[in-house]
Amino acid sequence: MAHDDEKQAAARASLRFVRDGQIVGLGSGSTATYVVQFLGERVRAGLKIVGIPTSNKTRDLAASLGIPLTSLEQTPQIDVTIDGADEIDPQLSLIKGGGGALLHEKIVASASRHFVIIADSSKQVPTLGKFPLPIEVITFAQPLVKRKIEAFGASVTLRMAGNAPFVTDEGHHILDCNFGAISDVPGLARKLSDMPGIVEHGLFVHMASVVLIGKAKEVIELQQNA
Repeated sequence: MAHDDEKQAAARASLRFVRDGQIVGLGSGSTATYVVQFLGERVRAGLKIVGIPTSNKTRDLAASLGIPLTSLEQTPQIDVTIDGADEIDPQLSLIKGGGGALLHEKIVASASRHFVIIADSSKQVPTLGKFPLPIEVITFAQPLVKRKIEAFGASVTLRMAGNAPFVTDEGHHILDCNFGAISDVPGLARKLSDMPGIVEHGLFVHMASVVLIGKAKEVIELQQNA
């Protein structure tokens, strides 16, 4: 319950980055859900924004709350995106994708002028890697990618949903890869990006402009290059 309170506190604090008339990227996952709910309250009170969701689940929630939605085709530039993270290191590099929406999350983040990350205190770590790194793969290439990643020394598990593989919104599978402590985050990100068959990986490097972390009864703000 303490972490849930921290998530809500960080989510509420992030609303100060949203201005009337903006295009807002709507993140996915348990922490981002609070942002969508709070923005829904603001919209009902008169806030004029248009959202771009990062997953079908977020889209459905936002629509149910009356938040107007658009697409990257209609609006390729986003003013601010607010999203959660599974791990955050001192350089504000992230592991994301625990909820399975990392591809859309990274695309939306890359189109955003301002990328705000919100999290509870458990997500702040000295080194990325305790949380398994999600990697979205083309099904055809899955066995090859799995072998190549295992050659890096990682243990690899196909994400399941019940008795069947988990399927992303784009129809791909996710490999959850345990590298242990990742000493060279940018280097690993480049290696994975260069590997054929990988659609996207959950390392977000030099993307977050602000991180808001709920800690007990306060919210700590961290900024890139601060």
